[in-house]
Amino acid sequence: MAGQAGKTPARRGVSGGTLMAYLSLGVVALLVLPVLVILGSLLRPAPAVWSHLLETVLGRYVTNSLLLGLGVGIGTVLIGVSTAWLVTACRFPGSRWLTWGLVLPFAAPAYILAYAYTDLLEAYNPLQITVRAWLGLPPGVGFWQVRSLPGAIAMLTLALYPYVYLLARVAFLEQSGAILEAGRSLGCGPWRGFGRLALPLARPAVTAGVALALMEALADFGTVQYFGVDTFTTGIYRTWYGLGERQAATQLAACLLLAVLGLLLLERWSRRQIETRVAAQPPASPYRLRGWRAIGAGLVCFLPIALGFIIPAAALLHLTLEQGWTAWDDRFWSYARHSAILGGLSAALAVGLALLLAYQERLRPAAWVQGLNQLAGMGYAVPGSVVAVGVLIPLGRFDNWLDSWMLTHWGWGTGLLLSGTLVALVFAYLVRFMAPALGTVTSGLGKIQPSLDDAARSLGSGPAATLVQVHLPLLMNSLITAAMVVFVDVVKELPATLIIRPFNFDTLAVRVYTLAADERLAEAAAPSLAIVLVSMIPVIVLQQALNGRRPAAAQGVQDAWVP
Repeated sequence: MAGQAGKTPARRGVSGGTLMAYLSLGVVALLVLPVLVILGSLLRPAPAVWSHLLETVLGRYVTNSLLLGLGVGIGTVLIGVSTAWLVTACRFPGSRWLTWGLVLPFAAPAYILAYAYTDLLEAYNPLQITVRAWLGLPPGVGFWQVRSLPGAIAMLTLALYPYVYLLARVAFLEQSGAILEAGRSLGCGPWRGFGRLALPLARPAVTAGVALALMEALADFGTVQYFGVDTFTTGIYRTWYGLGERQAATQLAACLLLAVLGLLLLERWSRRQIETRVAAQPPASPYRLRGWRAIGAGLVCFLPIALGFIIPAAALLHLTLEQGWTAWDDRFWSYARHSAILGGLSAALAVGLALLLAYQERLRPAAWVQGLNQLAGMGYAVPGSVVAVGVLIPLGRFDNWLDSWMLTHWGWGTGLLLSGTLVALVFAYLVRFMAPALGTVTSGLGKIQPSLDDAARSLGSGPAATLVQVHLPLLMNSLITAAMVVFVDVVKELPATLIIRPFNFDTLAVRVYTLAADERLAEAAAPSLAIVLVSMIPVIVLQQALNGRRPAAAQGVQDAWVP
């Protein structure tokens, strides 16, 4: 009886599993809050400035955003699908290296491509001078104006086609070899087999990749701002800071958010279709290309790598070397330190919270828990400028309330404790980049057999002890991968950093944007090159996982890099 009486208080206390459930709900509520704030702005009356926006710029925002999405969608499909099919279904000289290289443009953000190509294609660049001489054009006339809507489409296509390439390649690798071999026996060559069999089977994967690319294109700020293309993202920034109309900017952000959520639903639906089409049979034997076919396939696969990575990286390296040691001055290391601090702090917090949410889903594999985790990762589909607005509004209201309360009850104010601080900026990063961390950790937990949990429970270990003693050692690779991806995403992030960053706390991305806006492209080369080099690390690691895979590893790549 004494033993039973001693156990009674433990039953009435809060168990480790219950505490994790409460913490999970709190984390999800915080991560969803900015999105709800933005959507809630649609319920408020439209401010008077809306009439001015309708008469002047809103039509241009809508038209340019639609044309940008259409162009990027077509471009990413053409490049991503064709290259994925060639390196998967065909063998030709260099195909193995091209398989790896086609992911390299992931390391170069679109705004850095824009700055590099602007320097390469300016009117008095040696390339332009040579082309003008060939075409007989007068001095000062460029053969192509890169700072335009077509130029923005080209830059974003080169930077975003790997989304389509990765998902399409995984789909082609997982297709049943029996179906393709049957097509060959009926006389289907490489192109007919591709058009009639492989592409229809891979359509859900291609749709998911295009949806992800369109989300990133609509979220882009640096490229369209620098090229002078008015889209919703630039409109949000100008309305907030230029006109000082925060409510109108919030409602503009809500309109963009609704469009992005539609793309997110399309991507989720396509991802479910992918899961039902994975085949258990071995892949078909590859086609052997020789002669002009091999040369053509090699050129088709090499051009995106050259245009999306090699040429801009070489241009940035050349500009950096021209400056010598002055490119690596104290200011550069200060910006690099700021980026590292933000990236490291955000990565650590994102991985910790992702582990909490993923483990909660493992303990309670119910539909509502999975739904909450999907809501927690929804911020990845939300543009950085929209996240920034959604973060600043509730934090600003909290700061004002706390300041007023302290003045009333204690006679002194607190000022702005959270708005415009590192806390607000890291919070925005967590909202924006929780999805890749959560996807990677969830995938890693899914590979751990449930029998290990049962064995730990039979030995008296609770949920928290099982997580620390059993799962963490087995999850180290997944946790490192998640932290690496979040770190690089934070280093590359521009719009959220530009809007929320504390005073005099610029990062490499903000420094690049500021110098490029001042037309100091040569000085922007060193920080741009640093961002590209840092971004190459997860690209190389994840591409090695894809190359050494079969289905399980490929799913891990999708969860980590294409959440």
